Amino acid sequence: MTQSNEIKIPRRILSSLLSSISAGVVPRQGAPYIAIGREAETAALLSDLEITAEGGSSTRFIIGRYGSGKSFLMQLVRGYALEKGFLTCDADLSPERRLHGSQGSGVATYRELIKNLASRSSPEGGALPKIIAAFLASEGSKLAAEGIDPASPEYSGMMRSRVFSVIRELEDSVGGFDFAAVMSLYYTAGCEDDEIKKSAAMRWLRGEYSTKTEARAALGIPVSTIINDDNWYDYIKLMAVFARKLGYKGLVVFLDECVNLYKIPNRISRENNYEKLLAMFNDTLGGRAPGLSLIFGGTPKFLEDTRRGLFSYEALRSRLSDGAFAGGGYTDLIGPVIRLRTLSDDELLALVTRLTVLHGQYYPEARTVTPEEMVAFLTLESKRAGADVMMTPREVIRDYLNLLNILMQNPSVSFGDIMGTLPRGEETKTAGSVATDVSGQSTQPRTINIADIDF
Repeated sequence: MTQSNEIKIPRRILSSLLSSISAGVVPRQGAPYIAIGREAETAALLSDLEITAEGGSSTRFIIGRYGSGKSFLMQLVRGYALEKGFLTCDADLSPERRLHGSQGSGVATYRELIKNLASRSSPEGGALPKIIAAFLASEGSKLAAEGIDPASPEYSGMMRSRVFSVIRELEDSVGGFDFAAVMSLYYTAGCEDDEIKKSAAMRWLRGEYSTKTEARAALGIPVSTIINDDNWYDYIKLMAVFARKLGYKGLVVFLDECVNLYKIPNRISRENNYEKLLAMFNDTLGGRAPGLSLIFGGTPKFLEDTRRGLFSYEALRSRLSDGAFAGGGYTDLIGPVIRLRTLSDDELLALVTRLTVLHGQYYPEARTVTPEEMVAFLTLESKRAGADVMMTPREVIRDYLNLLNILMQNPSVSFGDIMGTLPRGEETKTAGSVATDVSGQSTQPRTINIADIDF
């Protein structure tokens, strides 16, 4: 375990990371530092990014119980996508944000996605104005490299021509003509230092106009559409094409908390959302959304419930249900559905070991927890009532950090005082008594060799 001590994280990121995971919230930064046991799933999702970078497209569903690590895996892949040169955007679905809906619930999802649009230089979101500015600066640099003096009379005309040539290529896509017109307006307003027009163009791109009349009055150009509940996904596809024109590898969209679609009480409304999801699935798997990768996160009920889940919609059930040879402990990470397995004993021990190191790095005054005490903690966690359902990574992380905080703040209290005395001979057992494999069958308890934990 000596290699664990080499982990060094900037204090700002470490503080945010520990605060987030202590509260059961997925961190926006620092996820790779506690990524344990999801190597195969991560590799499968990264392979999708390689396809997307080549102009392809993909859709994946990450399915797991609450607290099993769905959102964490999505944030982990989001970080990798930014590092690889993609744009990303993410949103949690809710009663106010859906894939399809009236009264703004559809376009509300688009607005959240655009608000969270991120690039490597703007990982926290709000990247749309910055990526456009970076594109304009890049084109200007290319002209300057060709020997065109920015102060010369021909520079402005040549710059305008280069920008418009890129934008015009978007006109053949659905909604592309208005998108290109608004982008052209944004560039022209920038050249003229017209902040009002720039702001109006940005509002259109963010889907903030409620009527075409309002948009035309603000923009001063006769746009034929606005981004609304019906067409917002077309503009996500268009944004993916635009991202590639700007030199990015594509756009990765993360939609979490999809269980909120399962919770829609009205059957017609729920099926309309599933029909929209089917259209998105068919577009990406059919190659009609170049440069776009979609990743959905949901619970088993959201997927498998035949009364209200995706399996209640026959077209989706036939596409997403397991094949005839699924089960029996075998995994298929090539299909559209990735089911998160329960972490193994060794992975849980590696997780609490990593947490111990990170906590000790942030709180140098914290007392040392021995490997035997870590095993004892997992043993006690596995014996709690309902551990077979409740013992998820989220619960383990929350409980263990709570234990570390108590030990740090109460120096006179021992580990045994807090955890209680374990029966003799139980110290080497772990959560294996309730671990399950991918098929849901119980696995046999295993003895962990602490010396094998390696980072």
